[in-house]
Amino acid sequence: MADRDALQPPPSRCPGPGVAELFDADSRPVPDIYRQDSWQDRGSAPLSASRYTDPAFFAAEREQMWPRVWQMAARDDEFPDAGDTVVYANLGKSVLLVRQPDLSVKAFWNVCLHRGRLLRTESGPAQELECPFHGFTWKLDGGLKRIPCQWDFPHLTADRMALPEVRCDQFGGYWFVNWDGQAPPLLDYLAPLPAQFERWRMEDTYTGLWVGKVIKANWKAVSEAFMEAWHSVITHPQILPFTGDANTRYSLWGDHVNLALTPFGVLSPHLAEQGLTDAATVEAFAAGSRMKGMEPMQLAPGQTARSGLADNNRAQNLTALGYDASEATDSEVLDAWTYNVFPNIAPWGGFGPAIMYRWRPWPDQDATLMEVRMLFRKPAGGPRPRAVDMRFLGEDEPWATVTEWGALGSVFDQDMANLPYVQERLKSSANDRVELGNYQESRIRHFHATLDKYLSGAL
Repeated sequence: MADRDALQPPPSRCPGPGVAELFDADSRPVPDIYRQDSWQDRGSAPLSASRYTDPAFFAAEREQMWPRVWQMAARDDEFPDAGDTVVYANLGKSVLLVRQPDLSVKAFWNVCLHRGRLLRTESGPAQELECPFHGFTWKLDGGLKRIPCQWDFPHLTADRMALPEVRCDQFGGYWFVNWDGQAPPLLDYLAPLPAQFERWRMEDTYTGLWVGKVIKANWKAVSEAFMEAWHSVITHPQILPFTGDANTRYSLWGDHVNLALTPFGVLSPHLAEQGLTDAATVEAFAAGSRMKGMEPMQLAPGQTARSGLADNNRAQNLTALGYDASEATDSEVLDAWTYNVFPNIAPWGGFGPAIMYRWRPWPDQDATLMEVRMLFRKPAGGPRPRAVDMRFLGEDEPWATVTEWGALGSVFDQDMANLPYVQERLKSSANDRVELGNYQESRIRHFHATLDKYLSGAL
């Protein structure tokens, strides 16, 4: 049997200008690292619907997968100063990340070693880590500081009472934790993402908008809604005049990283017969994509929609902030570079304002906390602003309630409207099968192949 990780010839793809053709027409040379078309044939076998609904399968994930992976726990800009803390919780476990006096970071289990209470229930600054129950207190480095009524605890020595550490590491402004301490080094786990992100310097971005909402569907089903672009033809028809949805390029690397690169500023192949003008594409982009506060634009004579939108984004998102945009390609300032890092985050690449998704079970197999962050680039040479707090939307608050991201909120509402119905029907599947496309849904196949490796002990 052929090696499933070996590169395969890409399958037949939708007609129209694909990523390779757009790279060839780009106004700047596209680095070779982004031209590599990495794809593996994952076959055509269906998935079992019970993977999304069975409490036993969810329990296997909790016991065999989650402790062994790297989980993105925080952004650097959430806790930039000495004494800042971040509480990260998932599946009943809580980790406390603490910025040390030398600005390094340590992570501890967020549990008092006396009677087991959470040391901190919320993120925020601290001079020490005091348990709100009885006052057992630790220094920021995890060393024991004091025990009230010390005379009654002669058996609790300082070395015995040091807070147990959790393995943590960072890349590009993202801090990750690993519960069991056995994961490979973070940069190896993320490869080739660090090399691809190096040019974009995500450590120079900050969380300017952060929204969370509980979705009534399995965490995998929710994340998979963002692993392919071709659902746009039905779910997001308003973006088709400027989105090459079915011309998205899907790339798969190793076990933990994949990419959907969706071109913008081009007409969807589903609308090829309509012959829309470049001006209509720009107008649709402004109405269906532009965030609140972004300036409208007009095309220069002879300018294409794609080149005009790219020039506009360069000016607003790089040049206006003091950055040299001379080598930033059209694709890097315009397209959706939607990466996935197994198991539960999707950081966008590129030079523009970036989106980052994170999904956590909330609390079981039937619900998910979905978070959307907007990462903005700080002014060149200036300080990086502190991250804003997450805005938690209630059950009856649509994503469009968040006016700051303009039309994007309505796009998220369209996505989320599908998912409760997906979860309900998966529970009553007539044949226990989820069928997938061979190419456009290959990232979903890649994800489940990796999940199976963790559940079997192969990873």
